[in-house]
Amino acid sequence: MAFTAKDVKELREKTGCGMMDCKKALTASDGDMEKALDFLREKGLAAATKKAGRIAAEGVAYAEISADGKVGVAIEVNAETDFVAENAQFKDFVKTCADTVLEQNPADVEALLQCKASGTDKTVDALLKEKIQTIGENIKIRRFERIEGHVASYIHAGGKICTLVNFDTTDEIAAKPEFSEMGKNVGMQVAAMSPEYLDDAHVPAEVVEREKKIASEQAAASGKPANVIEKMVVGKVKKTLKEICLVDQEYVKEGKQSVGQYIDSVGKTLGGKITATGFIRFVKGEGLEKRQDNFAEEIANMVK
Repeated sequence: MAFTAKDVKELREKTGCGMMDCKKALTASDGDMEKALDFLREKGLAAATKKAGRIAAEGVAYAEISADGKVGVAIEVNAETDFVAENAQFKDFVKTCADTVLEQNPADVEALLQCKASGTDKTVDALLKEKIQTIGENIKIRRFERIEGHVASYIHAGGKICTLVNFDTTDEIAAKPEFSEMGKNVGMQVAAMSPEYLDDAHVPAEVVEREKKIASEQAAASGKPANVIEKMVVGKVKKTLKEICLVDQEYVKEGKQSVGQYIDSVGKTLGGKITATGFIRFVKGEGLEKRQDNFAEEIANMVK
């Protein structure tokens, strides 16, 4: 029995499996939809799809840089429970995904899934389905970002937060251990202090205007003269920008200087100039619905 593109679409919607898997299933079952469903179940693909409906908000935020330090990747891969992050197979899968992004520079998660996974002859999508089956939890590659330059990485608390910081400097300076230490320290700053922008030049005009409006309303309530209020507004906005801009933040490991001053001081020590040009900060599960476990209900369902 022949099948049409509409049949492939229907099977894909029913199972969530990839288009090529659905085509293979329909071909193997002569276009019979029920047999095609059984075919996918037998291959373990439909079972993986069933797990894909479950909430995945745990997992890890992971960062990795290339051997030469010139490419960095931050990636978040989610699973259903926090202890899966300690599973060796899950860790290997996350690293393979990061390696694949480093090497092949896919445009987005969909493109990554179609890439041949680094060090294997399988696609990332096939490897993902395999891990869902063997680990027994829904797993999702949520997001990644890739940057080029002289990159430093930092992972906090085993993958709760990961950061990348990009710097402009010479290859000679970037090769020195003092540069690596500085990069890690700035990465820790990003993890701890959650800056929103690199510097005030990167703050959108509408954000500055909003802060001015808030500061003006607060200052006006003080009842002070207009010239004093103007100074209060300028001071308040400057203070807010200092808190949200990385290079202007107080350096947490040495409160007597800003992050920008710390970076400058390391550059001078190494005989050159280092400039931070960007950063990435991923928090595991940020903005995702968390799974709410009900142990009594779970036991009741098992008994049924």
